[in-house]
Amino acid sequence: MDERLKVNLDAWNLMTGYHAASPEYLLAEFKAGENVLKPIELREVGDVRGKSLLHMQCHFGLDTMSWARLGANVTGVDFSDKAIALARSISAELKIPARFVQSNIYDAPNVLREQFDIVFTSYGALCWLPDITRWAQVAASFVKPGGFFYIAEFHPLTQMSANRAGTTKLEFEISYFHTAMREDPPGPDYSDHSKIVSETHEWMYRIGDVVSALAATGLRIEFLHEFAECSYPHFPFMKQSSDGLWHIEGDPIPTIFSIKATKA
Repeated sequence: MDERLKVNLDAWNLMTGYHAASPEYLLAEFKAGENVLKPIELREVGDVRGKSLLHMQCHFGLDTMSWARLGANVTGVDFSDKAIALARSISAELKIPARFVQSNIYDAPNVLREQFDIVFTSYGALCWLPDITRWAQVAASFVKPGGFFYIAEFHPLTQMSANRAGTTKLEFEISYFHTAMREDPPGPDYSDHSKIVSETHEWMYRIGDVVSALAATGLRIEFLHEFAECSYPHFPFMKQSSDGLWHIEGDPIPTIFSIKATKA
């Protein structure tokens, strides 16, 4: 395995336990029957009943199994053995039919040799990947003719600004055109600041990078949407609105984007 991915794998195996215990991940609510998908993807992916769905970088599978509860035939893939083991345990405990496969995303075609009506990924997936072009090729290879790929993801503008505790406004620390790998030292987990995560490696991709990589595979871009609302308080100064989503006062930047791309 690429040494950079191995560093991230060690961190994500550690984070799996933190996230399972974190209120932010809503595991207790999910076990009580709640669907944990966000309004954006529910609206834009649409009816999944009877469709096959692959969730790339599924973590421990709550979103994957939420799609199953909505009627999809689901497969989740993730590189973390701890996350996949937990996903399988939850699936068995709750009797939710789901298949979970351990693989880093670049090797996934070696262990999954089928195609799907929907290929899905979301929120915090891209920054862990060293090669956006290969990622897009893998995603497209899994889409059936007549099917589509869908991503809802944090906007790269959110990666440019500090979001440490105590931050009171947007403070851009890197350029939008920053392409070098970031090496983050051990620090607080994003869902539980009392827990320390080992070092990680991250990358930032501009919107144009993502669209161009997907378009180069032959997928047809149906839409690119940008949203001011965020599914969680990415910055400590965000305010929660009546719909439960979070905004920066005045909505100065998009915080989430989504893309749907179809295969002829």
